[in-house]
Amino acid sequence: MISIFDLAALLLTLSALFGWLNHRFLRLPHTIGLLVMGLAASLALIALDLAFPDQHLYEDLTRVLRQVDFTDVVMNGMLAFLLFAGAMSLDLRSLRDRAWPVATLALLGTLISTGLVGGAFWAASQAIDHPIPLPWALVFGALISPTDPVAVLATLKNVKVPEALEIEMQGEALFNDGVGIVLFTVLVTFAAGTGAEATSVGGVAKLLLHEAGGGLALGVATGYLAYRAMRAIDDFPVEVLITLALVAGTYALAQKLGASGPLAVVAAGLLVGDRAPRDAMSERTQGYVSSLWTLIDEVLNSVLFLLIGLEVLVLRFAASGLVLAACAVPIVLLARLAAVSMPLLVFRWGGHLSARNVPFLTWAGVRGGISVALALSVPENAAKPALLAATYAVVLFTIVVQGSTLGMVARRTLREGRDDRSRPT
Repeated sequence: MISIFDLAALLLTLSALFGWLNHRFLRLPHTIGLLVMGLAASLALIALDLAFPDQHLYEDLTRVLRQVDFTDVVMNGMLAFLLFAGAMSLDLRSLRDRAWPVATLALLGTLISTGLVGGAFWAASQAIDHPIPLPWALVFGALISPTDPVAVLATLKNVKVPEALEIEMQGEALFNDGVGIVLFTVLVTFAAGTGAEATSVGGVAKLLLHEAGGGLALGVATGYLAYRAMRAIDDFPVEVLITLALVAGTYALAQKLGASGPLAVVAAGLLVGDRAPRDAMSERTQGYVSSLWTLIDEVLNSVLFLLIGLEVLVLRFAASGLVLAACAVPIVLLARLAAVSMPLLVFRWGGHLSARNVPFLTWAGVRGGISVALALSVPENAAKPALLAATYAVVLFTIVVQGSTLGMVARRTLREGRDDRSRPT
């Protein structure tokens, strides 16, 4: 068994090597390039193992990767820091102006997509004679419907879109994972046949209030305390430490209290990112804090997308489930189209949503490490291999295909909005 330091050294070395090769030869967006190269290396290793079974290369690397608990690393490690970095860079005033479309996409859109994906995935499994029980199909809908904040924020770095639309996408991605995780928790409980009380309407409402509401309240409270502490001093090393402690402490406390850790760090990041630069940080401190969180964001993103590519070595894919996995890609894409179109039809009187943005919002629904982590956390059952294969297929398609072509889609569908960035969307 290798040490944690050895694992970190391996992942950082591979990230640096693949990043250099991508920048030198492939020239794909950094995170997409790392995922593609990690996946290519995994497939090449599998091919070598089939050609030279006596070398045990596949077994050796797989044994190392199995020591990485992907769900734990993502959900209880990287996610808190990546979400805080994303929230720190988001303009809270602009987000407040776009609160209605963000809330509509994050809440109503996730609910619509979960139901549509679950129903269509179940129907597809029956049609190809690989039946998945409807409750587990709905679990798949819940884990795959929220757009991944890490993947979306990484993709937006390479795409120019109107400011108002970018705020909506960032806000949706930062908040809809909280809704999705609550839905996932409830549906897993129902599918596993445990905790009937938790799946009642009252139980769901209570869970939503406790996790989502509690997480937001906790994040505002800890964020305000950190802001006041930073305002009382002018010492950049201490203020940098305060931001690091804020993320780790808020996320850990949220988990202890049963609140949503992701929503808590998002709320804390929005508050500190909005108020601290105005009257709590000197220009020098702002430079150090901004540089630190930019670096954290880039390094953790690199390692996470590399891990997604390498994870194919340890995931259990049943051959019979590959056809269903292929069906999951258009199912999720069409459900995303419905999820961003239905609010437009229902609330078109509000004037905040535009049909012009529907194609782009549909194609920008990128999924990533959170979906893979949730799929891996599903309790062992006969449907789990099919759920894993479908999740991985959708994640790869959305990151590699949608992520790499999003700029082209933006140029073709948002051309009218280029001249007026302040036009309501």
